[in-house]
Order: sequence, then C-alpha cells, then structure tokens
Amino acid sequence: MPYYGAPLPVAVQRFFTKYAVFSGRASRAEYWWWFLVSYLINIALSSLSRIDGATGTTFDVISGIWGLAIIVPSLALLWRRLHDANHSGWNFFWVFLPIIGWIILLVYVIQGPKPEGARFDS
Repeated sequence: MPYYGAPLPVAVQRFFTKYAVFSGRASRAEYWWWFLVSYLINIALSSLSRIDGATGTTFDVISGIWGLAIIVPSLALLWRRLHDANHSGWNFFWVFLPIIGWIILLVYVIQGPKPEGARFDS
C-alpha cells in the first residue's frame, strides 16, 4: 500500500526495501522525496568529482556505481507511482519520445492518487 504523506526517512527506507517491486503503488510523497534525495546525491558526487580535478576518477567510479545501484529501484518506484495515478507502468516508455514524452510522464507522475489504481495492488 502507498504511504501517503510519507516523511523523508520513511520514503528513502521504502525505496530500498521495495528494491525491485514493480507491483503495487507509491505515493507522491514517496516518489518526490526519493527524487530530491537522489538529485542531491548526484549533485554532491558531481561536485566532488569536479573538486578532485583531473584525478576525479574515484568519484566518477563511485557515481557510476551509485547510478547502477539505483536504476532498478528507481524504475520500480516510477512504475508504482504510475500505478497510484491509475496508469499502467508501461507508460514509462513515453520517456523515449523526445520532449513531449517527458512532459506526458511528468503530468502522469504529478497526478494525485486515484482509487482505481488499487487494481495494481497485489
């Protein structure tokens, strides 16, 4: 079940505990808290890489490992978020359509929960 109004620590914990769970739903709070945390971590790693200069390969490697580690759970979270707005997870593939696809996906993710989305629960 989605955790509506999830605080930041709970949202991050649920992100990692539901690592590869594509069924069910995720609330807007869960999705956007994780989006913020992920964005801040990426900025930090990018900044550390720039500070390190030419020998920034250490932070580049760490950043690559981080990216690989969160790709599956990030996709699963997006999939569940789409379910909560009563859209199929397959709508993720809009992302491959330049510009308009990203806008469509953003609109879907911003939408509030719909009771019909319960059909995606296990």
